[in-house]
Amino acid sequence: MVLAIARRSSADGGSWYELSLPGRPNGSRGWVRGELLDLHPVANRIVVRVGKRRIFVRRIADDRVLATGIVAVGKRGAETPLGRNFYVEQRFVPHDPFFGSFALATSAYSKLSDWPGGGVAGIHGTNRPQLLGQAVSHGCVRVSNAMARVLERLAPLGTPIDLLP
Repeated sequence: MVLAIARRSSADGGSWYELSLPGRPNGSRGWVRGELLDLHPVANRIVVRVGKRRIFVRRIADDRVLATGIVAVGKRGAETPLGRNFYVEQRFVPHDPFFGSFALATSAYSKLSDWPGGGVAGIHGTNRPQLLGQAVSHGCVRVSNAMARVLERLAPLGTPIDLLP
């Protein structure tokens, strides 16, 4: 699954879609003919304001805030990667309580990460809520376990994510 971020019409009446591609470097894009894609609309967008240590889930149709919370972000040298149009690639209940009650793997890569497979910047719950509001992670966005459960409900695969300053 990838995120379509733009559409253009071609001279022959077909459509081309610009896709946000996972992997390094962050921000990679590519164009694909529309007939090669199986498109599905998304309802919500996750916005993380890294500097303010806040997360918002917004409904795309009217920009209404559906949920908000405090986050922990990447520490110096392992900063949470910034960018627009990342997306939810995987969703799961972690086996390690350190990752809290629910986790999202994103298409963003950090410089350093404890995430399985290395380098993926996730959004996940935490068993150390006292660290929320601080820059302590290896690039992931940590949320309260209550917010992690909200994300489980509101952020299916393909949900766009903006990690902003």
